[in-house]
Amino acid sequence: MSDHGGLEVTSSFNQSSITNQTEVDGSTNCDQVHTAAYPFFMTVYSLVFLVGFLLNGFIMFYFCRAQRQASNSIIVYLKNLAAADFLLCLCLPIRITNYASNSVTIRLIYCNFGASALFLNMYASILFMGYIAANRYLKIVQRTLGTHILQTVRAAHIISTVTWVFLLALMSTYVILSFQTQRPFTSVPVSCEVLHSGQLALLYKIIHSCSTAIFLFVLISLVFFYYSTSRRVSLARERQPASSSSKKLAKSHRNISVLVCVFCVCFVPYHLVRLPNAFLWRYCSWSKVFSYLMELTIIVSVLNVCLDPLIYFIFCKAFRTQLRRRVGSTR
Repeated sequence: MSDHGGLEVTSSFNQSSITNQTEVDGSTNCDQVHTAAYPFFMTVYSLVFLVGFLLNGFIMFYFCRAQRQASNSIIVYLKNLAAADFLLCLCLPIRITNYASNSVTIRLIYCNFGASALFLNMYASILFMGYIAANRYLKIVQRTLGTHILQTVRAAHIISTVTWVFLLALMSTYVILSFQTQRPFTSVPVSCEVLHSGQLALLYKIIHSCSTAIFLFVLISLVFFYYSTSRRVSLARERQPASSSSKKLAKSHRNISVLVCVFCVCFVPYHLVRLPNAFLWRYCSWSKVFSYLMELTIIVSVLNVCLDPLIYFIFCKAFRTQLRRRVGSTR
């Protein structure tokens, strides 16, 4: 659930403090990581926070102001995706403060809670994007057979609730075990992982492996949905190129294409780095490289809070209409 906390080392560390820390965690002494990139990371995260907070705050305000029961399952998933993105935005100030401060208290808050909360909402976004794509795919497949049971509002509420309970259970287990088994330290921790006990290190690897499996399952599903709808669109165009059915299929295909693009751009780079980092971060020859790669790919991942509003726009007709009215009224 945690990461290297944004290259969690400050220039104020001297060689003796690093040596003391490595004696505590039992690993070999690694070279100090430079902090020249900190201002850049803080600036980027601050911009993402401001843009994402404004966009998702507006979307949350729209959904709350509507105050009506969801008319279909896609609205349920969009609401939950908006909630996950908004909560992810609220986690970013903790990460920014972790860069700006050399406080032990701030570092512990980040390692024990901040990083876990950020990744919980990231994986909530991943899962709800998968649900949205599956819903659209079922709509295409079931066009002539009626509504599938998984497309009902009741099923969407149950799936959403189970998803949040599962993710919160994982996060709670990690946080509780982190507080109970945390290793002692004599200075500001070099990284969150040096605080891991043997039990927590094992749970950390299990969670990373499971979350990577979840990501791969959603990614493979999205690729399948995209490929399948592409074939259906091609066949429909060959048979009846000008029919309304063919146009609806083409529109659904474009919508899934946008969702797949946002998903791949934001989450694929991070997962290419994340799993090997979970197992190789203790090796000095790899730790610095993975620290920078992890931070850059996490920045790309959190960009989804700025890109997901595009998904709300194309998948929610009511939201699209309301936004156009607001834009028109300001002219």
